[in-house]
Amino acid sequence: MQIPVKAMSKLAWRNLWRNYRRTLIMLLAIAVGAWAMIFMTSLLRGMVDDMVKQGIRALPGHVQVHTAAYRDDPSVNHGLPAPDEALLEVLGGEQVQAWTSRLKVPAMISSEYENRGVLLLGVDPAGETELGFDDGDIVEGRFLEGADDPGIVIGRKLLQRLETRLGKRVVVMSQDPDNAVADRGFKVVGVFQAELESREESIVYAGREVIQRMLGVGSDISEVAVLGRDYKLPEPLAASIRATVPADVEVLSWLKLDPYLATMMAVMNGFVLVWMVVIFLALSFGLVNTLMMAVFERVREIGLMRALGMRPAAIVYQILVESLMLLALGLLFGNLLAIGSIIPLQDGIDLSAVSEGMEMMGASSVLYPVLLWPDLVLANAVVIVLGIITSLLPAWRAAQYRPVEALGRS
Repeated sequence: MQIPVKAMSKLAWRNLWRNYRRTLIMLLAIAVGAWAMIFMTSLLRGMVDDMVKQGIRALPGHVQVHTAAYRDDPSVNHGLPAPDEALLEVLGGEQVQAWTSRLKVPAMISSEYENRGVLLLGVDPAGETELGFDDGDIVEGRFLEGADDPGIVIGRKLLQRLETRLGKRVVVMSQDPDNAVADRGFKVVGVFQAELESREESIVYAGREVIQRMLGVGSDISEVAVLGRDYKLPEPLAASIRATVPADVEVLSWLKLDPYLATMMAVMNGFVLVWMVVIFLALSFGLVNTLMMAVFERVREIGLMRALGMRPAAIVYQILVESLMLLALGLLFGNLLAIGSIIPLQDGIDLSAVSEGMEMMGASSVLYPVLLWPDLVLANAVVIVLGIITSLLPAWRAAQYRPVEALGRS
């Protein structure tokens, strides 16, 4: 027996609005649940993306090239020669968005009043800017003008710690290849700010050639940092670079350099699915209750339809269609509410009140929600699929009524 789809759908729609208050309450619950799924997922995506981007910016780059011993002992004794032709060919390819070579060593910086341990970066300013340093982060003075610029750029927090100011001189000390102390005076030409205060206090920038001369390492560098086209897929780029360097040179993507962030990104998709299922489980009790009440109120009616020849499959179909209509309407309002609440927040949510906690997690004090269409589709799919599964119980219960027993109920 074929089910008259059009007639049954029209009947299901009318049954849905018999008790319109209960239906409206359930619609509100589904809409709020869908909004919570999508909105909170967008916040989580935004936070994880920000943590990854901040981590990549701090590294920096999607792929780094060092000697095998450098990460355990970041001294000038474990430096690299400047990139050769084979490596330069890969670095100039389509996979690479930007790259730079850096001399990176631990150092001590001193003013007239204080001294601090820092990470000294000898950089090429043009490459550093392409790699992600924003000139807009300079709050006083300027950034370096070239690899041979004799000035130094320090963080705002470090400036306060050293009790010095723009234009004053500081002394930077480190070790040369013979483990002797190498020092040099620098004029503070710029002060930068960072979204993470720890970077302001721990990193200083100087010209790469100036630091090479100071440490007596010739043209050697500590690392080559490479920015690819897609931070989510750095391994193919790492493999291309690995094929051009000697066996004692280590080529690692940020997934290996920062396993914590890699794990965060890897578990994010699974966490989103679990989050959506948990939210729906809370909704499912209300959905089952609504449909069961609708079934109990129509016991005599269901018995009459069975007596007139309606098959149990048709009864099940009708209840499932009612559920599907309820879910579809709730999702429509929930999606509109979620999109309408996320779009105004795309310029960022100020979390400066909890900035210290955000910094401990490696995120900035401004959270940018990220709404992805796959997350939107996943949320709707979870609600529809689990909603239909949840509706099977009241649908099955309705189909089990015997006509004589159902008609005999008062």
